[in-house]
Amino acid sequence: MKCFIHLICDYAPGDLAWAEVYSAMTARLPENSGFHITSVGSFDTIATGFVLGQLALTDKSLRPENLVIFANCAPRKDRKEARENNAGEGLLAGVLKNGVRVLVVNSGFSMSFIREHISQLWTVDVEEEGSQFRSRDFFPRALSRMLNNEDGFKKQLVNPMDVIRDYPEEVIGYIDSFGNLKTTIRAGDHIIADLKAGDRIKVRIGTVLRTATVATGSFNVMEGDLAFAPGSSGQDRRFWEFFQRGGSASAEFGFPHVGSNIVIEHVQ
Repeated sequence: MKCFIHLICDYAPGDLAWAEVYSAMTARLPENSGFHITSVGSFDTIATGFVLGQLALTDKSLRPENLVIFANCAPRKDRKEARENNAGEGLLAGVLKNGVRVLVVNSGFSMSFIREHISQLWTVDVEEEGSQFRSRDFFPRALSRMLNNEDGFKKQLVNPMDVIRDYPEEVIGYIDSFGNLKTTIRAGDHIIADLKAGDRIKVRIGTVLRTATVATGSFNVMEGDLAFAPGSSGQDRRFWEFFQRGGSASAEFGFPHVGSNIVIEHVQ
């Protein structure tokens, strides 16, 4: 059955790894399937989870019919000791409450942003060792088996709350190409409960301290101002983000990494 497949991986755009994974995927998947590729930083499971949540949970009118998302960020950090035969974190297959299907390497926070929206989740029959490049050698076949509902692919039904950790609060969740810092602070969180448009706040990210203005959107501040406002991600409970109109909030804060802690103080 034709579907639209979104691939999320921690390879740089245009990297050879992307070419090999894409080629292996197209060799096994239904003809005329739509594809789109999104890159995140190397080993960045927070950004992987943030992107997965945004794409999987978006309104039905804003996503393709029969959407399937494959997310692969496998830093192999679930065990500190040396890994035998290139073993890595396992794959989980799930169906969300909105019908979107996902196949995800369960590493770090890769599934954290969809945890509460999963209807069913399974461990799957796929090789977890034997190749340094599982994304090319093993995972395309696993995705094909999931799409074809092959017998024996799904192994054990698991509780998402038991096998997926919650996402980290009050950190940078994703940095876009404009330098906007999308945070994991969202509408209703206590840290922003008392903020109103026009308020001034002190913000510390890493060792950098800056002053920002609370805003309601990206363009209701003066050119060059650093602002903090609800962003375009997060569906009904928007994630807030730092942006600098006409500039880069990331540069303003010294180019912090995803996962950096955010400390906010209301200026009296």
